[in-house]
Formats: sequence, structure tokens, C-alpha cells
Amino acid sequence: MNAPISVSTLNTQIKSLLETTFINVYVEGEISNLTYHNSGHIYFSVKDASSTISCVMFKGNAKYLKFQLEVGQKVLISGTITVYTPRGSYQLMCNKIEPSGQGALALAYEQLKQKLHSKGYFEQSIKKKLPTYPKKIALVTSATGAAIADMKKVAFHRWPLTQLILVPSLVQGEDSKYDIVESIKYANSLDVNLIVVGRGGGSIEDLWAFNEEIVALAIYECEKPVISAVGHEIDFLISDFVADIRAATPSNAMEIALPDINEHRIYIDTLSSDMENRTKNTLLQKENELKNMFKLFEQNSIESKFRFISQQINLIKHNYENYLQQILSTKENRLNILKGAIESKNPKNNIQNGYAQISLNNKIIDIEKLKLNDEITLQSPNIIVSCTVNNIKKQ
Repeated sequence: MNAPISVSTLNTQIKSLLETTFINVYVEGEISNLTYHNSGHIYFSVKDASSTISCVMFKGNAKYLKFQLEVGQKVLISGTITVYTPRGSYQLMCNKIEPSGQGALALAYEQLKQKLHSKGYFEQSIKKKLPTYPKKIALVTSATGAAIADMKKVAFHRWPLTQLILVPSLVQGEDSKYDIVESIKYANSLDVNLIVVGRGGGSIEDLWAFNEEIVALAIYECEKPVISAVGHEIDFLISDFVADIRAATPSNAMEIALPDINEHRIYIDTLSSDMENRTKNTLLQKENELKNMFKLFEQNSIESKFRFISQQINLIKHNYENYLQQILSTKENRLNILKGAIESKNPKNNIQNGYAQISLNNKIIDIEKLKLNDEITLQSPNIIVSCTVNNIKKQ
């Protein structure tokens, strides 16, 4: 009979056997008993309908995990079998984990998108309005990429008055997310009106930095308006949803951010023409109003009133002269009539051939009206005789 061995020796032998036999394991199962440890390690189990195996993914590999592990999630694991000798237990040490039936990046994208959406990062009500005429724009992108050249070209043709400030940043690679975050924070500290974050096209792996949560958080916390301009029109990144505006391409970001100077030239020409026409019409209207006011003023002015009064005086004078003339003419006719009557009563005209004019109390009287004892005067052209009626005989 062989000599017995210690438990430690047995576990060590099992460890050596297992770890040299199962060097590269590729297994599919469903996650359970999931724990994200503060150390950065991930502990969980994978199971199928009949069995379970413990798993660990240490921090060094976990940092490359693109998606979030979830209980009940079906995954594909690449790793090795290890034995923890103090407890005599074995586990699957995971080097790489992929979601079963779905790419890791696609799943990570959907997970983060749902997470940020539930936190309100995509709410339209918090989106900042872009300035109409930005004076300074910070461009967070690669200093050597095609994106910066495209943006400069479009900006120069659309609105050359705007100053572009390049904030160079890594836009690809595992550490680019940290560089993008720092560049966004620096751009936010500058005296700019707008920030454009982006890069040209590439694969999903090339663009992945803009799907990172820390980049999304930096855009969300930015005080300046942010345009996300990553990749091509068909590419939708997490940064697009968090930013205030999404641009299909970096060139499109400049088209969105800047007004078109040619449109403004046409607009200014139109305004100038409208202003000229309105000015002419206004001046013509005011000229007519002044003419009407001048006419009213002339009609109601002191000079006009004096002219009117003068005319009235002349008219009255003329009418008065005519009236006086009529009166004088009437009086003259009347005077002529009286003169004729007087002439007819004149003794010189009436006394002829021995006749004399008879007056009683200085009034001419008919001889037939005389009475006895009337003291009368007999008057001829040359002689007045006073006498008393002593006798009256009628024939």
C-alpha cells in the first residue's frame, strides 16, 4: 500500500494536472451569482441545465470588457482552469468574455445607451441652444486627422468671421477616452461659444472611445454647447445622444454651427432693397401729409384769416357803397320829388295873372277852407300881405 499524502499535496497535484490539461477553455453558459468586487475583480458562475462552474475575471482582463455582465446573460468565455489549493476548489479564470449570439461592443453599446437614457442624459429639455453667430469654436479632435481639415475648409467658406481653436486629442485606442475627457474639460474652460467633439470615419472599434461612459459624462457636464460629430452619417455613437446636437460628419458640424455667409449676403441685399422701398414710400407718404398739412395751415393761418377778413371787409365795403348808393339814389329821387312838389307850391310858379298864395298859420291853405276872422297872408313873388277875412261869399 502506498504511503498517504497530505491534503495540500493532493490539491497541488490536482492543480498541476488541471492547469496543464485545461490550458485553453472555451465554454458557453448562463451567468449567475455575479459580484463586481471593489478590487476590480469580477466573480460569478456560469451554468447550464445540469451543472455550474465558478468563474473569476481579474482586474487586468476586466478593464478590457466592453459590456456589463448581468445575471441570466448567456456568454462565451475563453480562459483556463485554475485551482485554489487552500479550499481544494477549482474555477474558470476568464481571459475574454463575449455575449453569446451578439457582439460584445453591440451589447455594451445598448447597455450604456439604456443606462444613460434612464438617468436622463438624453433629455431634450436639457439640451443647450447653439449660438446663432459663434465667435469662437473649440474643436476637440485629432490634430493630424482629415476631420480638422474638413472642418476648417467648410468653416472658411460658410462663415470666415469665426475663430477655430484646435484642442488636440487622441480619438482612437484604449486610452483615447481619457484624452478626450481631458480635452473636453479644457475646451470648456476656454472663452469659446461652442465645442465640437469628433473625428472621421472608421470601424466600430476605431470609434469606440465616443461610446465610453466617461466621455458621455464629460459631454453631459460641459457648460458650453456641444456638437458630436463622429464618423459617417450611418454611425450613431453614445456621444451623439448626450451632446446638444448630433452632426452626421465633422463637415456637417460646421454646416450646423455656422450660418451661410452667402445666404446672409442675399438677405442683406433683400433687406436693403426693402428698406429703400419702405423709405421711399414713407417719405412720399410724409411728403403728402406735409402738403396736406401745409394746405390746412394756409387755410387756417393768420395770414389766410387776414386775407379772408380783408376780402370780407372789401365785400362789405363794396356792398355798403352799393347800399349807400342805393340809399342816396332813393333819397335823391325822393328829394327830386319833394323839390318838384315844392316847386309846384312855390308862389312864383303858382301865382300868375293876379293870383297869390294863401297861407294860414304859415301853412298854405285852400281858399275854400277859409273862415271868417282868419288871419291870413297873401303872398306873391315880391309881396306878402297880411289881412283878416271879413266876408266869405260862395258862388
